[in-house]
Amino acid sequence: MRYRRFGRLGWQVSEIGYGMWGIAGGEGGWTGADDERADTCLREAVRLGCNFFDTAWIYGRGHSEKLLAGVLADVAEPRLYVATKVPPKNRQWPSKRGDRLQDIFPREHVREFAYRSLENLGIPRIDLMQFHVWEDAWSDDESWRRIVDDLKAEGVVAAWGVSVNRWEPWNCVRTLQTGAIDTVQVIYNIFDQAPEDELFEVCQSLDIAIIARVPFDEGTLTGTLTMTPSWPETDWRHSYFVPENLRASVERAERLLPIIPKTMTMPELALRFILENPVVHTVIPGMRRLEHVRTNTGVSDGRRLDGALLSELRRHRWDRVPTAWSQ
Repeated sequence: MRYRRFGRLGWQVSEIGYGMWGIAGGEGGWTGADDERADTCLREAVRLGCNFFDTAWIYGRGHSEKLLAGVLADVAEPRLYVATKVPPKNRQWPSKRGDRLQDIFPREHVREFAYRSLENLGIPRIDLMQFHVWEDAWSDDESWRRIVDDLKAEGVVAAWGVSVNRWEPWNCVRTLQTGAIDTVQVIYNIFDQAPEDELFEVCQSLDIAIIARVPFDEGTLTGTLTMTPSWPETDWRHSYFVPENLRASVERAERLLPIIPKTMTMPELALRFILENPVVHTVIPGMRRLEHVRTNTGVSDGRRLDGALLSELRRHRWDRVPTAWSQ
């Protein structure tokens, strides 16, 4: 495993982190979760050098955090870094233009969930707490900065970040310039290259850490998505891959197939594309099976993509705008 300096926080984090939504199960999540398998996967990731774990209260309503707590209790070395998130009070993803900060992240709500997460994780301090939706229009509101400062002063949270709404990498730039935010989590993959247009440059100039999420485009870039998926209606993917999105996603993945090197899988190519960008500090694939843990962490070997291949991947950029189903 290779490590990268995590922006101005200075942490050395594994360039392959662990995205924990998929292993949590529960309402609004991914079906097929299994706690025993999840624990095995988390511990194998640690053994293979992964030291950055991204969770959220909403992942299983605290269950994902409690799964991680079992590992944290048993692992003194190496140092593991924990990132979690405060859910919006209205439980709506994403936030919308016109939403008021006092309705989404009122002071006592943020405090309540910071302490809930602290208890679920069983640790003395949360390394990174993130706002799970964001509107840049809130940047000048002093109330969120006061609670950020207070929870830092109380020793509850070490650092703060924002998780940017899907397909809106621009929607946090002014907030980052306040100096109160240490990290940004954003969708970045072969299709979603828009963060390179403005966000990454801003982060570089301010030494803000970048967490790349959704590296496989919710499964499209695994190469296994078909026009006849078998997810139960209770699975989150059922509501995301509506016919319009499913068809377009399958077609996009099929266009990639001819350029994938014979020695490489589509998921490996997807991760290597992200790691080619030195501005990204860690990428957090979801890993629900042991073989996924081993293959994904194995991509952190320093091997570079061929320049011609990288140029070809640039042509697969897919600019999208939020819709009713994009969540």
